Amino acid sequence: MSDLQNTPGLLEAMAAAALEAGRVAHEIYLGHFEVQRKADQSPVTAADHAAEAIILERLRVAAPGVPVVAEEEVAAGRVPVIGNEFFLVDPLDGTKEFVQRNGDFTVNIALVRAGDPVLGVVYAPVTAALYLGDVGAGLAQRGYYGPGASTPSPRDPIRVRQPPAHGLTVVVSRSHSTPETETYLTHYQVAERVSVGSSLKFCRVAAGEADLYPRLGPTMEWDTAAGQAVLIAAGGTVSAPGGAPLRYGKTGLRNSFFIAAGLLHTVPLTA
Repeated sequence: MSDLQNTPGLLEAMAAAALEAGRVAHEIYLGHFEVQRKADQSPVTAADHAAEAIILERLRVAAPGVPVVAEEEVAAGRVPVIGNEFFLVDPLDGTKEFVQRNGDFTVNIALVRAGDPVLGVVYAPVTAALYLGDVGAGLAQRGYYGPGASTPSPRDPIRVRQPPAHGLTVVVSRSHSTPETETYLTHYQVAERVSVGSSLKFCRVAAGEADLYPRLGPTMEWDTAAGQAVLIAAGGTVSAPGGAPLRYGKTGLRNSFFIAAGLLHTVPLTA
């Protein structure tokens, strides 16, 4: 094991960075902000940039020398050379939800080692819910932090659930549903479908509030790494086509389709 994973307080430092960034993003969310378009026509706001600047600075202090791959840095052409260990940061996952003011946006920070997310933090500023995952320890937690909170609140462990006999609760993307997703869901008995934005879909499954999250559409690595760490730490799985775990550090930083699940034997995706 590397010294970095064993550094006391690294996950707490990631959590503190997410909380600080989330508070700044929430202040902007409550006021007036302009929406610009990146080269790929995806939206970006001052909240994306402000939150990312905070996280980059906090991670430089907490883990000096460890590369940080962050969404807005990559959009600006600043992509670090990554090796065995690096951070993945999405300062505002769910910018479309942010712009529409429906509350389903998060701050995501993950530590990746040898292609696998090993630590993850997801913070949802509107609900004040903070999700943490330590895969090595097999520990996932959820706590609540108000806009002005500076100290940790009590946290409760979260765990995936056994699928209910009457059928599954499936979380699907609020903004990115696809025909392929609809076809895939015909393999299951679905009792309820819930539309959720951002990496909160992973967190719903991790907390035992849903059973399945199929993503048969495009995502980038920073969209999923933190949520995947939380879900894996809570006892779930995230599988790429063919059944292998979804891995990180890929050329172009683009993900394949994937299936995230709790205690469920999933139907594998074909390559």
